[in-house]
Amino acid sequence: MSSIWLQKGATLSDKSARQEFGLTQQEIIAAIRAGKLQYRENHIHGNPYLRLLRDEVEALVKDKSGQDELRKKKLEKELTDLNKEARKLKTRLKAIERRRAELMKELEE
Repeated sequence: MSSIWLQKGATLSDKSARQEFGLTQQEIIAAIRAGKLQYRENHIHGNPYLRLLRDEVEALVKDKSGQDELRKKKLEKELTDLNKEARKLKTRLKAIERRRAELMKELEE
């Protein structure tokens, strides 16, 4: 069985936890010290960050703010992801339509 640390979507960075769940760096550090969050130190392009387990971060938010707040944060994240995907698809569709028009124009010549 593979480690949870290697599963896609099972971890997030401390920065993502702050953005997605509204936590502060101090709350994250306090939870680590209290044994509520496991972490791994990582580096990207020479910059250090903490990798956290998503389930533990969600449990921390649930304890801190309640189930309703956690659900709201998850829905906001999903909506943000869907909006981002929709923008990508619109951009791709415009490129396809532009190329299609070019091909149709060439065929008419």
